[in-house]
Amino acid sequence: MWQGILQGLEGSGVAAFIRQSIWAYPAVEILHISGFVMLVGSAFVFDLRLIGRLRSLPITDAVHHLTRWARRSFALVVPSGFLLFMVDATTLATNPAFQIKLLLIGCAAINAAFFHWVTFRKAAEWDSGATLPGAARLAGVVSIVLWFSVIAFGRLIAYV
Repeated sequence: MWQGILQGLEGSGVAAFIRQSIWAYPAVEILHISGFVMLVGSAFVFDLRLIGRLRSLPITDAVHHLTRWARRSFALVVPSGFLLFMVDATTLATNPAFQIKLLLIGCAAINAAFFHWVTFRKAAEWDSGATLPGAARLAGVVSIVLWFSVIAFGRLIAYV
């Protein structure tokens, strides 16, 4: 079943256009990388705050400002990533680096969701200047490790 879906994506007119165009693939890749820079950049700044840096920035302000940038980046990352996937879907689906990258993105999303739904609910207690709870600091460290790993495995896709 999956093989048929993957072959259908790869054989689509959109995938063929991107594969055959001299400019389409690089343009889509630039959008994907640009979106990823915005996503990881905003996450990294926020994570720095969680691990105790940038203390003059209240947590609630950081969440409201940086979360908007992270959400906007998805408007670039998800569609462009799907288009890049379509071009070589059958190969990418079995690429261990690609599979690990997707797993790490899922873990990063779970880490962020846990932070926002559980840890952040008590942010008023530690918003400005107070020592952040261990769960918040841990979320920041885990996020940094996960996003840098996503970048590493994203680069490894071409070599595996």
